[in-house]
Amino acid sequence: MASGVGVNDDCVTVYNDMKIRHNLRYIMFRITDDNKSIEIEHQGGNEQGWDQFVSLLPQDDCRYGVFDLEFETADGRKQEKLLFVVWSPDTAKIKSKMMYASSKDALKKKLTGIAKEVQATDMSEVDLEEVIKVARS
Repeated sequence: MASGVGVNDDCVTVYNDMKIRHNLRYIMFRITDDNKSIEIEHQGGNEQGWDQFVSLLPQDDCRYGVFDLEFETADGRKQEKLLFVVWSPDTAKIKSKMMYASSKDALKKKLTGIAKEVQATDMSEVDLEEVIKVARS
C-alpha cells in the first residue's frame, strides 16, 4: 500500500464470488475521489462482453478491471482466464496515473487467482484480439 490507498472489503468479496461461482463477466474498480480507497464502480453479468467492459473505460482517467475471458487456444481448446486490466490513458492527469500505478499492487495482491495482466494506455491495447494474444501467452 505504497500510496496509502486501501482496498474496500467488498472488492475482494465480489471478486471471490466471481472467481468461484462465475456469476460475473467483469468488475471495474476505481480509486475514490478522496484517494483513500479502491471501490467497485461497475459489475457486468455473464451476458456482458468485452465491448461493454471497454465502453466503461473513461477517456481521461485510470481504472482497474478484472475480466473473465473465454477464448480458444491456438490448438482449438476452449479456455477461461481471469485478466487484470490496468487502464492508464495518455490523456489522464499525472496525479491520477501516479495514484493508480502506486496502488495497483495493493489491489492485485488481494485478488488471488489472476492469470494475466493487461496494461493499456489507449484503445488499441484493449482490442479483443490483442487481449487474447496476451491471454494465450
